[in-house]
Amino acid sequence: MQADVVVIGGAVMGASVAFWLTKLHPGLDVLVVERDPTFARASTALSAAGIRQQFTNPVNVEISRFGIDFIKNFETRLGHDVGIPTLGLRENGYLFLATTESARDTLTEVAAMQRNHGAATEIISPAETAARFPWLNTEDLVAASFGPRDEGFFDNMGLLSGFRAAAKAQGARFITDTVTGLTVASGRVTGVTLGQGGHVACAKAVNAAGPRAAEVMAWAGLPLAVEPRKRTVFVIDAPNARHPGSPLMIDQDYWIRPEHGQWVTATVPSDDGPCDIDDFDADFQLWEDVIWPALWHRAPGFDAVKVIRHWVGHYAYNTLDQNAILGPHPDMPNLYLMNGFSGHGLQQAPAVGRGIAEHILTGGWQTLDLSDLSVERMLSGKPFAELAIV
Repeated sequence: MQADVVVIGGAVMGASVAFWLTKLHPGLDVLVVERDPTFARASTALSAAGIRQQFTNPVNVEISRFGIDFIKNFETRLGHDVGIPTLGLRENGYLFLATTESARDTLTEVAAMQRNHGAATEIISPAETAARFPWLNTEDLVAASFGPRDEGFFDNMGLLSGFRAAAKAQGARFITDTVTGLTVASGRVTGVTLGQGGHVACAKAVNAAGPRAAEVMAWAGLPLAVEPRKRTVFVIDAPNARHPGSPLMIDQDYWIRPEHGQWVTATVPSDDGPCDIDDFDADFQLWEDVIWPALWHRAPGFDAVKVIRHWVGHYAYNTLDQNAILGPHPDMPNLYLMNGFSGHGLQQAPAVGRGIAEHILTGGWQTLDLSDLSVERMLSGKPFAELAIV
């Protein structure tokens, strides 16, 4: 078997780059290899499914500007009737709370940058926060950062399904198998080995393996500072706190957003570190010990709460700077990376898929300059940090 481009991983990143490659270059032979077509443990399926403009780096804001337009105009952007005309976007916004003057100053500075790139971010006072969200306790707040539009939640699996269906309609091939190795010659990838015993020769390969990205690079003898980190997400019911129009709120110790009359919430463990790729055991104590006390303080209506269910997902965590790692590897220039998104990959998939496809086809960044996120910074150990990691 052979292909022009083999994409390793068929969740939202792999499906996006397959879509853009076949859209921009009709007739290109693109093969996407995905180990689990149910996506039961894929970061895409286990995402909180949000999109925001409130990032601390201009390139991430630009990526989100494209992403929100793509989501709002989904079927038109795809150019195919895939049976999913919209992604059910709810523009509730994101609300970042600041309890210190230094946090307020940071929010104020980055909000100005975000607005310069087209975002609608507002810095609001505690009194304004209380007026907009009267169910919140604002006594210890100094300020808040709010995105009144172009931010919210959407259908994560609809985005994935749409990319896959459109890519298939354009000629991309999707197979169920496990990539177990790379064939390398003279500093280039010449093919991939499949778990079911086959080999696929290729001119170029794309690492879209999510939390398994470092494993793929190890086959080529190349290190990658990306590791799986576990996140336990709780679905809770709070009968005294029904606020379906609430934004996704980021407080000091947790985030929370409404979901079909209930709430979805999570936190970052204090001992956050790498986990086994097959570790999907929930950290139940995070609800009782961390989230609920902080949430009850912030919103007294959460006095009576019941955990309805939970799920566990993995961040593909970039340990250098929590930002995406994109483009060709200098030591293996026909191996392209789209890795290390550290929790914001789903919303970045439309723009990143396009960017990687354009780079594969032209040899450089085109519509968006994504060079700040290139592999070179990882090799030199120079972080390009994203501070707004949720």
